[in-house]
Amino acid sequence: MKTFCVILVSPRDPNNIGAAARAMANFGLSDLRVVAPFAQAWREAVSAVGAEDIMKNAVQYHTLDEALADTSFSLAATALRNRRLEQEIVTLPVLNTRLEKAPQGKIALVFGNEKTGLSGDDIERCVAVLNIPTVSKQPSINLAQAVILTCYELSRRTDFAPLRPVGQFEQTAPTDAQKEILVEKFFALCEKAELRPDLTPAQRKAFLRRLVGNLSLNEVQLFMTKSLAERLLQRMK
Repeated sequence: MKTFCVILVSPRDPNNIGAAARAMANFGLSDLRVVAPFAQAWREAVSAVGAEDIMKNAVQYHTLDEALADTSFSLAATALRNRRLEQEIVTLPVLNTRLEKAPQGKIALVFGNEKTGLSGDDIERCVAVLNIPTVSKQPSINLAQAVILTCYELSRRTDFAPLRPVGQFEQTAPTDAQKEILVEKFFALCEKAELRPDLTPAQRKAFLRRLVGNLSLNEVQLFMTKSLAERLLQRMK
């Protein structure tokens, strides 16, 4: 089974540390490791909103070697720029495909600090390089944004279980009888407002029936619309 950890090397900005932890929480990751963080930044970051457990359980290491000790595969996130890299380069859009071939165990996603990124030695220490494609005029990405993008990409893997799967909370479609109740409310509004007096009552109802059908309302939406029509009718008395 593959699991993930996020490693921040010498982060300098508490806001970025907190945002990285929050992104991990959003997308189901919990193992945060920090290598030689700036002391003040770390003290300020422990109050990260929405990610208290991750920050509380985050582990500090003196070196990247120590943080990688129990991992089986690691990717160093970096802009390519003019670097001469010997490792495999994995772009973010194909990350999940590449991870299918990675060994079982802990996979480390390694990010450098806001000022200098990862050093050449840090990059060489990792098995592969993770690159987030950008335009050439702006090759680097903010630390927190890089973590957020990577965590989101991981959420696209087949074994990811979101809190609310798409479609889980879809409402059922209203019945014909329920639609007719809304048609009657709209018909009464048209009568009160003297809307389209050129139409006969039968023509007006046919028009409103088509309108309600085209709206494709679910049960909850239809009920809310009916309640609004009733309130309007009360005010027009």
